[in-house]
Amino acid sequence: MNNHWNRVIYKWWSPIYDRFFNTGAFLRARKDVFQNIPFEKGQCVLFVGIGTGADLALVNYKDLTITAIDYSPDMLRQAKSKFEHTEITFIEMDAQHLLFDDGTFDVVVASLILSVVPNAEQCFSEMKRVLKPNGHLLIFDKFSDEKVSLGKRLLRPAIRLLGTDIGLSFREIFDRHRQDFRIVEDRPVMMNGMYRKIMLLKEVSKFVHM
Repeated sequence: MNNHWNRVIYKWWSPIYDRFFNTGAFLRARKDVFQNIPFEKGQCVLFVGIGTGADLALVNYKDLTITAIDYSPDMLRQAKSKFEHTEITFIEMDAQHLLFDDGTFDVVVASLILSVVPNAEQCFSEMKRVLKPNGHLLIFDKFSDEKVSLGKRLLRPAIRLLGTDIGLSFREIFDRHRQDFRIVEDRPVMMNGMYRKIMLLKEVSKFVHM
């Protein structure tokens, strides 16, 4: 996957995306993911890779200051059309290079984005950077933290051509950042645990250097 190819593939996906990923099991999973999220009135929330805006319908966006980004102008156009009479800010932006200051957001939502971007590690690092200390990072995505089966290894290159990765390891990403986060929740929500809800708390350093 690369950014140019992602723009091409999600241009194709944009008119039909909701038919596949915002109905049935996916819609139930999304609703499950957004239950009991510690949103507080007035918080600044960033949705990274908002796609067609499916997640926005599941939060009380009127009480939040929401910024929603996506690299695909076609997907972003779909989202904007659904929420054109709201105060939500929509920006075309690369999730691997977030154009925000450090510590800007109280909550960052990463829904089906780490498995899509060319460099998941860089995307995660950027989300961590723009998250405030004591802020929450909510992740809904598919991961393969166990040994990848032969079938998956054979299918992985073809599936990546469709715009997603079925072999991404969350453990490998998190291990490089575990000193900065505490896992609040990590549980399966769909397809026998392939799709997971992960809630991380960005912890303030226990040591202050004088």
